Amino acid sequence: MASVPSLASNVQQRLADALTAALPEAGAADPLLRRSDRADFQANGILALAKKLGGNPRELAAKVVDAIGPNDVLGDIEVSGPGFLNITITDKAITETLAARAADDRLGVPFAAGSGTTVIDYAQPNVAKEMHVGHLRSAVIGDAMVQILEFTGEKVVRRHHIGDWGTQFGMLIQYLIEHPHELDHKDGVSGEEAMSNLNRLYKASRTLFDSDEEFKDRARRRVVDLQSGDEETLALWQKFVDESKIYFYSVFEKLDMEIRDPDIVGESGYNDMLDETCRILEESGVAVRSEGALCVFFDDVKGPDGNPVPLIVKKSNGGYGYAATDLSAIRDRVQNLGANTLVYVVDARQSLHFKMVFETARRAGWLNDKVKAVQLAFGTVLGKDGKPFKTREGETVRLVDLLDEAIDRATAVVREKAEKVGLSEQEIVENGRYVGVGAVKYADLSTSAVRDYKFDLDQMVSLNGDTSVYLQYAYARIQSIKRKAGDRRPVAHPELELAPAERALGLHLDQFGEVLAEVASSYEPHKLAAYLYQLASHLTTFYDQCHVLSADNPAEVVENRLFLVDLTGRTLHQGMALLGIRTPERL
Repeated sequence: MASVPSLASNVQQRLADALTAALPEAGAADPLLRRSDRADFQANGILALAKKLGGNPRELAAKVVDAIGPNDVLGDIEVSGPGFLNITITDKAITETLAARAADDRLGVPFAAGSGTTVIDYAQPNVAKEMHVGHLRSAVIGDAMVQILEFTGEKVVRRHHIGDWGTQFGMLIQYLIEHPHELDHKDGVSGEEAMSNLNRLYKASRTLFDSDEEFKDRARRRVVDLQSGDEETLALWQKFVDESKIYFYSVFEKLDMEIRDPDIVGESGYNDMLDETCRILEESGVAVRSEGALCVFFDDVKGPDGNPVPLIVKKSNGGYGYAATDLSAIRDRVQNLGANTLVYVVDARQSLHFKMVFETARRAGWLNDKVKAVQLAFGTVLGKDGKPFKTREGETVRLVDLLDEAIDRATAVVREKAEKVGLSEQEIVENGRYVGVGAVKYADLSTSAVRDYKFDLDQMVSLNGDTSVYLQYAYARIQSIKRKAGDRRPVAHPELELAPAERALGLHLDQFGEVLAEVASSYEPHKLAAYLYQLASHLTTFYDQCHVLSADNPAEVVENRLFLVDLTGRTLHQGMALLGIRTPERL
């Protein structure tokens, strides 16, 4: 596996060397290279240099061009405007660079320099509660970032901070003690059955809690038993957790995501650290007592009345706030897991909470210049009407229902094309699942995480526009062309002149590694989705203008075009896989 320098980095280095040679007084100047619609690249750095050195920018630009001299990479270099350089890459350099990418299993994508350990906190459902549409974004965005970070060389530790602790368990456990067979079932229960059992038990216990004062008192005493570690109470609590996990795994499996049991460390996993966390914060002066509660105050966080709003670490009644758990988790992830970076994929509405938690951790020394914490905040899923997504009855949409509907719609779309392609019923069902789940994921991932987006299934499963189906069909079409090619193989021919559509496709293919590096550093998976859509669009233009298997083409032209098609397919496949989306071979 060998990383392949991009054409942009190659050009950047050659220009930097030429600048140093032509203008040694400029030092290590940046040529300010960017993509351009006037040529392949444009360098704008000479204008600023001319001002600094007091020279004529066009004359300085001409000196730089002379210093570059003849080479196999930079074809045509034109001085334009006030000293801009418009640079066209040679066809040979494009094809040779792509051939090097094709020869590598990783498509020449380098591992990031200075990789470390990232703990990413995502997909955080609540025990004994159904997952709804609000759980979608954290799961999908977090899973994509895990794949991308790992692919670029980061060591990633996954954490699913499930809601498995709290006063509601007193009510549930007490009810189960008084109705001991409510969670008895045969082995092999499905996720839906597990959730049905939990829902039934929750509703029954809630009804009793609201109507029976004696039961309410017993339930509250049971909370104390749970928090003090009573064995019988903990054993019953574990039954709720285990039953919920059966359900969680079934939903994540439908979402085509891997969730591993060791990565599930819920709120309860930090219980033993809470007291010490509070003690450290109080003894260090980071937290202070206010009206009996242990609080952290911030100058820039004030309520409507103008008074400071504190982060409550420990309540006046002795109970611990969410902040105590979150701060204990930071301690664990930094001190025990060796994290350099903590990424929290959580709703933007929790931004103030995490801002205060991170600042508290910095004051305590758990976060510092060597360890950073980032909130990958996401917006809300909206209905077509632009309001928070609800059922017709005004209820929150169950995640499993949303996925089932997407799969049903996608299967109908796949079935329309199935006869023409010759798909079996098994392939129709399988592809319907891949297309449906892919449509839901891509709609989420193609939107900047922090923005809200409208959930529109009709658009999501459309064959046209910026959808996963469009990308999946582009990949399937590539596989069809390769099958039709028969004995003709994809072979790069650097000696050939490239058509404009071939050049555009090739230059875009070369950017894959740079896009992944940017996404990994900025935590913006929508930029990878945008790159893949543009890649499929370039491919469509290429098909229209360059006949791949035409009998009129010389053999080397056919081979070179098959090479471009094959590399595009591999890039689409890899990029979609990093987003957690499957690419069927036939569609």
